[in-house]
Amino acid sequence: MAPGRLPPTALACGLVLAVSLHGVAAAPVATGTGGAVATISLHASQSALAILNAGGNAVDAAVAAAATLGVTDPFSCGIGGGGFMVIYLARDKRVITIDHRETAPGSVGPQLFQHDGKPLDVETAVASGAAVGVPGTVRGWHEALERYGSMRFSQVLAPAIAVADKGFRINANFSQLVGQNEKKFLQFAPTRELYLHKGKALPAGTLLRNPGMARAYREIAQGGVKAFYEGPIARAIVDSVNRPPVAKGYAVRPGAMTMADLANYEARIRPALRSSYRGYELHGMPLPSSGGPTVAHALNILEGYDLASLPRARAEHLYIEASRLAFADRNAYLADPEYVDAPLAGLLSKKYAAERRALIDPRKSAPGAVAAGDPYRYQDDPSIPLRTQPAAAIKLAPESAHTTHLTVSDKDGNVVAYTFTIESWGGSGIVVPGYGFLLNNELTDFDFDATGPHPNVPEAGKRPRSSMAPTIALKDGKPAFSIGSPGGSTIITTVLQTIVNHVDFGMPMDQALDAPRISQRNAAETSVEPGFAGSAQARALEGFGQRWESPAEEIGAANALVFNPDGTVTAVSEGKRHGVGTALVQRRGH
Repeated sequence: MAPGRLPPTALACGLVLAVSLHGVAAAPVATGTGGAVATISLHASQSALAILNAGGNAVDAAVAAAATLGVTDPFSCGIGGGGFMVIYLARDKRVITIDHRETAPGSVGPQLFQHDGKPLDVETAVASGAAVGVPGTVRGWHEALERYGSMRFSQVLAPAIAVADKGFRINANFSQLVGQNEKKFLQFAPTRELYLHKGKALPAGTLLRNPGMARAYREIAQGGVKAFYEGPIARAIVDSVNRPPVAKGYAVRPGAMTMADLANYEARIRPALRSSYRGYELHGMPLPSSGGPTVAHALNILEGYDLASLPRARAEHLYIEASRLAFADRNAYLADPEYVDAPLAGLLSKKYAAERRALIDPRKSAPGAVAAGDPYRYQDDPSIPLRTQPAAAIKLAPESAHTTHLTVSDKDGNVVAYTFTIESWGGSGIVVPGYGFLLNNELTDFDFDATGPHPNVPEAGKRPRSSMAPTIALKDGKPAFSIGSPGGSTIITTVLQTIVNHVDFGMPMDQALDAPRISQRNAAETSVEPGFAGSAQARALEGFGQRWESPAEEIGAANALVFNPDGTVTAVSEGKRHGVGTALVQRRGH
């Protein structure tokens, strides 16, 4: 139990927290002198602020916000999924991470998403029990609270329980997401009952209550982590995976999860991945998230250029090409470190970055995907076996761009950057009967093609490779900023581009977040947001041979904190994407 834990006054604290959720307005930027929070949801930011005002620390507030997001943003995250948390501990002046990524059940093998020797189509794979990984979120919250928090589950879950019980008015973005998932949600009886009306999306303005999720949170509040991994909730998860609760007339692929898979799940406390960039010390997630290593690798490549002095189009061209090279290496080498000996030291070597940088033509884009490099020559760790060739350049399964990120600080200087997910919008589509939360489809983050060697093939107990990149930056040993985003593999480029915007181009963080996003992931075309193609910025980059692919939706939904020289903190959320986020700071006196 962490030192300084508050007494278990669960009922009284719950009443105080529930009342304190009202009367705070939504805004994407806020500056103040106390604790701060930025999330995509007003209710979640209010929950975090209520916990801070009640004496909780940044870890307590992060869990409270995350639990509330499970209610108000259930298609991106929740207790049916997993995530990665980066924590700066002010007293110890160190950064640690909690890896609670979902794992493959013990029955899983490389042929998981194969049928008659061919990969399944993604839609079939996603909406199935076979796609569900063992959820890690509740175990991650437990480890965070026990080791670094000051409150109990009963206290930090109180705001989310209140929102689930009383309900909240869904907005246009929520209704739109339901509409996009109608086909998937229709397949599962408890899901259509909760989120559809006569087979169609609930309209904006509907008051949505979720008594099942309130029940799940109450059982966790009372019984702790065992209530989720060994009790009735665990049995309901296993039943839902192995015998999906399909609606009449539908059939989906079942999974093969056991109670032992859940009972044996463990979160991992890992040292943060540390890198440097222009005087900043960056702390990100290590493997099995490829986010931290790939952001660091790309920044190492970019550090050889004086981006601030270059014309903006040339600097952005170099950013695009550095991303291309970093993704080539990411795709070839990175995966769960308990299964794959990735050449991480070589990949993060400044000398290797210089070798990769030399391949960039400052005047012209690469015509398409580039080959992975050979980081083994820069690998000083003798325990890593030499390999002469990178993994085969197979076609990778597309990563869904649907996750969420929050960031919190407290008055004592602790900081949490937390990215967590259920993978696709709506995960597998399976709502656990009686408990109101969606199960993930995280196993579709494995590569479907098992015909050749690749580090990210499905294996029993393995964590699928992730792109989540919660990042805390220090300057002169003190927090300078924190950043993270959802977006599947575009998370990496969103975090990378935001850092470049803020550090190299000198943009205030709100402008760095609001800038048009450009995402190159080693492809012939670079993904851009709707409306970018045809702009003056796009035409300037086309002069370097850059080509565009325009997805139907915006890229990412980032949140950040900036620790200002005058001692204030600025919380920054999205000003325009995905319905606008909410940034809050404590008032004086807390």
